[in-house]
Amino acid sequence: MIYPVILSGGVGSRLWPTSRALYPKQLLPLVSDRAMLVETAARVAGLPRCAAPIVVSNDDQRFIIAQQMQAAGFTPLAHILEPEGRNTAPAAAAAAAFVQARDPQGILLILPADHHIGDVEAFHRAVDDGALLAAAGKLVTFGIVPSAPETGYGYIKRGAALADGPGFAVARFVEKPDRATAENYLDEGGYDWNAGIFMFRADRILEEMRVHCPEIAARAGEAVAKAAHDLDFLRLDAAAFAACPSDSIDYAVMERTEAAAVIPADMGWSDIGSWSALWEIGAKDDSGNVTVGDVIAEDTRGSYIRAEHGLVATLGVDNLVIVETGDVLLVASRDRVQDVKKIVARISGAGRSEHSAHRRVHRPWGYYESLDAGERHQVKHLMVHPGAALSLQMHRQRAEHWVVVKGRAQVTVGDKVSMLEENQSVHIPVGTKHRLENPGSEPLSIIEVQSGAYLGEDDIVRFDDVYGRDVKKPAAE
Repeated sequence: MIYPVILSGGVGSRLWPTSRALYPKQLLPLVSDRAMLVETAARVAGLPRCAAPIVVSNDDQRFIIAQQMQAAGFTPLAHILEPEGRNTAPAAAAAAAFVQARDPQGILLILPADHHIGDVEAFHRAVDDGALLAAAGKLVTFGIVPSAPETGYGYIKRGAALADGPGFAVARFVEKPDRATAENYLDEGGYDWNAGIFMFRADRILEEMRVHCPEIAARAGEAVAKAAHDLDFLRLDAAAFAACPSDSIDYAVMERTEAAAVIPADMGWSDIGSWSALWEIGAKDDSGNVTVGDVIAEDTRGSYIRAEHGLVATLGVDNLVIVETGDVLLVASRDRVQDVKKIVARISGAGRSEHSAHRRVHRPWGYYESLDAGERHQVKHLMVHPGAALSLQMHRQRAEHWVVVKGRAQVTVGDKVSMLEENQSVHIPVGTKHRLENPGSEPLSIIEVQSGAYLGEDDIVRFDDVYGRDVKKPAAE
């Protein structure tokens, strides 16, 4: 049995401002109308002898991922929560320990959640070949047949062809090269891009980890053994997982093992590592532009233009990346987009929030988005999913006023519970326990007006929460 393991822990800072820490690129519909995480799950759904996917993510994004998977009709075999990011080797070790307890010779297919594969049939053929090698005890990686002297990827040099199956032994892994070296690799042949996709039996990868990275194997196994179920999630033991050294599968195991094998594949792969990657795979107009959203491009060539909230118009410009998200406008030369992370670092260093959160912030119950803010007031739009409820909470420093603009709301204020229809409102004084619920079958829209000396999201004390979040202490809603 093949067990797909979708690693969903990245931030994707080079795709800022669309990708942000609290809502990164794997949760976004960047290539199609579905989130990249969902595209990854759909890609493996057609594989024979394939179990439901195992998702590995951080705690902050668990409800968003669960909602996206449910809406797409996917029920994970497990959703494993990492207490903190420790790179891909501990995540793979935890997934392998989880699978080994159920199926010791089960084959793990390790997949980043944020990659694009244009030729799914070629991907399936490569996975079929990889399963044969993995079943025989090989640790398999997939090499992407290079189409250009790319300097943004690591490379794998093929060794001898395998006598007992498809693919090649791995001669060596190569770090990201300079341009001249990458051109030599293409001229010489036998080098493939390292896609970061792996296949191996659960027992074999743990056996190799006990040799090459024993502390990761031991601590990750302990984190799984002591894991706790929380709703539909499996929380790894925090202390044990934090004790794992932070390392990638490549460095921790694949570059050290004698059992590594590579299967070259030409499957339209991209790691979508920058805005230029989206330009490369996008549908271009006659002037070589890729446009998304409400865009008017006049006398514009070779550009990627993305309008998410308003109209973006260009005139007489070439080879730009322009991304508008409502609260941020990015304008960059297309050949400098690898440096977008420098902008993100400056924003973070300045104490601003645009590097981490969008104007729309997702929560288990729905989302809120800021509409206006001043010295002592803030206006938000709240959308509450059908059947969902905010926590029973209070604020020490702000009052709130809710106006129902669409749907029907059940509101608790102090000891009073009432039902509000459209255009009705309620006031919540400072220090009063309150809760908002959507008892209907349609989304509930609320305009919330906050007033007070302090309006930060940490001025929330929870008393009860249907999503199992911490109660009776300050916490962001």
